[in-house]
Amino acid sequence: QLIESGGGSVQAGASLRLSCAASGRAGRTFSRLNMGWFRRAPGKDRSFVAAIRFEGSSTYYADSVKGRFTISKDNAKNMVYLQMNNLTSEDTAVYYCAAGGWINPKSYTDWGQGTQVTVTS
Repeated sequence: QLIESGGGSVQAGASLRLSCAASGRAGRTFSRLNMGWFRRAPGKDRSFVAAIRFEGSSTYYADSVKGRFTISKDNAKNMVYLQMNNLTSEDTAVYYCAAGGWINPKSYTDWGQGTQVTVTS
């Protein structure tokens, strides 16, 4: 099970930190799982945001968030984070945490229910 938190409504230029807590199957194998963040903006398909390798040594970002967002993973706490800085209205979306894949969403085995991020200009 994956549970996201930290979403909210902020003004453009602000920062938010999303958290994702893993339990159950994902929690038991968390240290061996790549983790990712995806988002679904209103009227759009789900899109890749960021991913991190299981040991936390390698990360990958969508071009649209590169330099503004940072993904991190704490294997001791079964947590993955997404630090989002300099938010714009284009970042408004439901953000999902996912486990077990890489960039392609079909490669992931577990998904959270999402947390809403709304950025107003």
